[in-house]
Amino acid sequence: MCRCVFVCRKSVLLILALLCLACSQAWGGSNSAEAPSHVKGVPSLAIPRLPSPPQLQDFLSMEPRGETALKMTEVTGFVQRDPQDGKPVSKPTTAYLGYDQKNLYVAFVCFDDPTKVRARLSRREDIYDDDQVEVMLDTFHDRRRAYMFQTTPLGVQWDAMWTEQPFDETSGNVDTSFDTVWNSRGQLTSKGYVVLMAIPFQSMRFPNVEKQTWGIILYRGITRKGEDSFWPHISMAEDGRLKHEASLEGMEGISPGENMQIIPYSILRSSRALDDRAPFDPHFSEPALAGQIGMDGKFLLHNNFVLDVTANPDFSQVESDDPQITVNQRFAVYFPEKRPFFQENADFFRTPIDLFFTRNIEDPSAGVRLTGKAGPYSVGILSSDDRAPGLSVTPDDPLAGSRSYFTIARIKRDIFQQSSIGLIYTDREYPGDGEFNRIGGVDSRLKFNANWTGNFQAVVSSTRNADGSYQAGPAYKAEFQRSGEHFSYDGNYNDISPGFVSEPGFVNRVDLREYKNEIAYRFRSQSKWLTAWGPGTVARWAWAHDGLRLDTDYEPVFLLEMRALSYVYFYPYDEMRERLRPQDAPSLLQNQDFHEHRTGIAFSNGFLKKATLGASYFWGDGLNIVTPTGIAPMLASTGTGSATFTYRPIKPLKIDNTYLLERLRDRQSGQAIFNNHILQSKWNWQFTRDLSLRAIMQYNATLANPVYTSLQTTKQFNADFLITYLVHPGTALYVGYNSDLQNMDRGLAVDPATGLINRSPMGYINDGRQFFVKISYLLQR
Repeated sequence: MCRCVFVCRKSVLLILALLCLACSQAWGGSNSAEAPSHVKGVPSLAIPRLPSPPQLQDFLSMEPRGETALKMTEVTGFVQRDPQDGKPVSKPTTAYLGYDQKNLYVAFVCFDDPTKVRARLSRREDIYDDDQVEVMLDTFHDRRRAYMFQTTPLGVQWDAMWTEQPFDETSGNVDTSFDTVWNSRGQLTSKGYVVLMAIPFQSMRFPNVEKQTWGIILYRGITRKGEDSFWPHISMAEDGRLKHEASLEGMEGISPGENMQIIPYSILRSSRALDDRAPFDPHFSEPALAGQIGMDGKFLLHNNFVLDVTANPDFSQVESDDPQITVNQRFAVYFPEKRPFFQENADFFRTPIDLFFTRNIEDPSAGVRLTGKAGPYSVGILSSDDRAPGLSVTPDDPLAGSRSYFTIARIKRDIFQQSSIGLIYTDREYPGDGEFNRIGGVDSRLKFNANWTGNFQAVVSSTRNADGSYQAGPAYKAEFQRSGEHFSYDGNYNDISPGFVSEPGFVNRVDLREYKNEIAYRFRSQSKWLTAWGPGTVARWAWAHDGLRLDTDYEPVFLLEMRALSYVYFYPYDEMRERLRPQDAPSLLQNQDFHEHRTGIAFSNGFLKKATLGASYFWGDGLNIVTPTGIAPMLASTGTGSATFTYRPIKPLKIDNTYLLERLRDRQSGQAIFNNHILQSKWNWQFTRDLSLRAIMQYNATLANPVYTSLQTTKQFNADFLITYLVHPGTALYVGYNSDLQNMDRGLAVDPATGLINRSPMGYINDGRQFFVKISYLLQR
């Protein structure tokens, strides 16, 4: 125990020392980025200073007109990555670039049949169904991170950060949390479409030097063809993008200036909710009309570092979680973060083991974050409180009003070409009952060559629990990845000791040694519809630290990839073994092994201009781990399905529909154990680029058979409406209403054994509703 504490404290001291070193370089040393090594064959692009801002109409004839447009540097030669790697873009594409004291200007002239171009009026960042153009800017020219500015043919914006190290399994290399202020306009023409972007220098970070050299990549996407084309060429035969970036030169005497952003907000809300904090005494809170004010701030420090602060944040306008099946799950289900303060610059804190899952900070009243880069050092520090512990208990509880506190510190140093080594420290303290959880460790990403990369991490945790007990233990992760045009591989080894705990992170299983292999081979096709096909397989083995085999899983797959983001996946035979121990299920008296088989299919169709359809279904064996009290888990027959249908009946309206199904049946009698149905319909009407109406309606029902399961039959209907007037990120007006219905007993009668509210077979009660008006305004200089 003492050794783990000592190691943790040494990690803290080392991190603080390196933080001081990085900050001293930022304020007292050179601010220039580490000069990248020369990459053979990478082009260089020099752009001129323009006498006046270019206008969209200068390009509507599909060639530049006027003095300013004619001075801009012309770029042609876009090359496909998908579906025919190395072939010229199928439709002529030209970009024009220039700059003035305030902005970088990029114009795209894209030839095409205007009746086939996919261009709909959508809300900001909802552009995946449309054609797109994009500029990527590596402002530190270190080939590690880049800004992404993308628009549709109508100028609808999407922005993000690209990192050569994958952000997470869902987003890959793209961090979509980045939002900033920039301008874009687009228009269809008789020969295609034209887009003009104006990107303010104050919306980006770059070295404080007189002559700038950035990295740049230009992109055009033709959705109906499933075509991605880049300048310079980015081959799918090699991993990453920024190795191939061109050098952008010619910009002199520019600076983001003294950039300070303050976003004050005010909100007025009326709400009524069910208060079930006190066991056996649920009741409704009195309807209340309340106001609230708060602020977000962003301050640029010496061009390289950004200080973000939030006071009394409110996230009423944030969209609810996408539906997921959560019943009969052995381990916690991951729900992505959607709150803006915690999304932004989250890649600074990302490590191979997920040690900082921001949704564990449930209800903050204040937070501060410092992120930035000085030379080869990247630094991230975040601190926040959380009111959730004190709000989850009744007002007369001694812990009412108490808070927990989170601190995350991260430093990373670039080494070699596109490799890095880093340190991380996480800390959650809860003074209310003396709890703490502290983690320190080291990690590294190594780029071996154009195809192979490795990710490694070793950490140790130190934890005092609420009952005063103490535990500690290490965790390790090693991963090797290969990406290429044909063969791809991902091999993972995870070692999580029994004593390891990460309260700020998402580590949902401990006492585990796990090895996982994912292998795929793609045969590339030049046919009209098919782009690639081939086999793949996933194999996984897991053991406890005492050597007991826990799980094995073998899942072959065969896939067909087609144009227009369409595919078919076949899962002919998934063989899995799961071993449960008494600590996994209290009703087990000894270890029990389960042998399961499944088969499945999944497909998606994006060929239609107005509709996209996807579905999957898997059937076979599954575990029933929610058996009645005293009955051990048992093997059952399962069926799991999903379906998605997106429809655009008219250009301003988008309707997203999702259906999820999880069903379990007794193998002997064939009777249902439970059926879980989730149906969601999301409607978004974009009246103008600024004004939109969103409606989300969701029904979630678990129909349970008490003979075979401890689950209750529950039914829930939720409706969420939001009117948004978004001028740009930070300046917006929101008007929203949410209402929730559940099949609860109208008198709130509770089960004397569990204290839970009894469920009614018929009828619903409204267990919560809220109406709010929120306004925020961006103050910037």
